[in-house]
Amino acid sequence: MLMQSKFICRKFNIMKKVILLILFSLFLQQCAQKKVDLTKQPEQKIMEDNTHKNNPYYSRTDKTKLNVSNEEWEKILSPEVYAIAREANTEYPFTGKYNEFDELGEYYCAVCGNHLFRSSSKFASTCGWPSFFEADKEGVSYKRDSTHGMERIEVLCKRCDSHLGHVFNDGPPPTGTRFCMNSVSLDFQADSKK
Repeated sequence: MLMQSKFICRKFNIMKKVILLILFSLFLQQCAQKKVDLTKQPEQKIMEDNTHKNNPYYSRTDKTKLNVSNEEWEKILSPEVYAIAREANTEYPFTGKYNEFDELGEYYCAVCGNHLFRSSSKFASTCGWPSFFEADKEGVSYKRDSTHGMERIEVLCKRCDSHLGHVFNDGPPPTGTRFCMNSVSLDFQADSKK
């Protein structure tokens, strides 16, 4: 009887570890897409307007839809921005410059300058990426994403079709949505600099 009890206890402990491992894996995959192998940590400084001087398509006022090839974007964008925004890679969780960032201001597409989010819709989601409960309706578009064995909704910049992240239905009120974005795909302008 004692031997049988030890066997059941051991079996229970193994099952508990397997379940915890599965739950942890699901948590890590929730926002993740294919990983880009960044050879260095992302820069923690906030981009200034002069970082776009070599990008003739970057504008915070022009709303004209862009039709630029990936070959052209690859010549203009940094390797990190290109990998995430144009190839739909994902930055590593908890490494993005805007993940734990709470200044007041506006978020724009890092590729073309299109307006995407207001800081008042940003919230701490603990998923490892900057999260917003509401997007500029004129700034984003959506596409079904069935990659990696998951059904998700990809969020794209409406002007240049760059990958921003994904949207989920587990956000806070008033919308109940969570826009889980890559910091690399975002630019920020503080209200104090307007």
